[in-house]
Amino acid sequence: MARARFGLILAVALWLASPLGHAVILPPLAQPSWTELNAEERRILAPLATQWDKMTGFHRKKWLGIAQRYPTLSAEEQARLQRRMTDWAKLTPDERKRARDKYKSLQKDAPEKKEAVKQKWEEYKELPESEKSRLKAEANRKPTPRPAPSKPAVVAPKPQILPNTPPPVEQTAPR
Repeated sequence: MARARFGLILAVALWLASPLGHAVILPPLAQPSWTELNAEERRILAPLATQWDKMTGFHRKKWLGIAQRYPTLSAEEQARLQRRMTDWAKLTPDERKRARDKYKSLQKDAPEKKEAVKQKWEEYKELPESEKSRLKAEANRKPTPRPAPSKPAVVAPKPQILPNTPPPVEQTAPR
């Protein structure tokens, strides 16, 4: 009886100590649909109108946070945000995922590398539009690098051993 009780207590303690023991099931973040946004939010987030109802609650919440900060931005910053939102809305889901991944990887880079990327971006922004167009066309022509397929392991052939072959006999000269 005591042994069974100890086993039960041990099982409960292990369950509580495990990550699953503390798991809480949270409902998805319910965020308003496009029609539930107020007029000001719809005006600010207009570039995202066609995709809004397809977005996850998490992404809607992020954009709503941006819309709340929007009035505090300068006119130049607001225009920049509108341009970026429009560009973002034009991207395919795969392109957005790659952009997010690239951003995350840049955040992990060393400060020197971040500065080098920033410098290259500043140099790119100073280029004339014709040069930017040429570079974009060149980048679109280049195939995206793909990892090389793994090569099958080369197996050396096994030496052929004949069964029941007697070892060679040394011949000696008569004395």
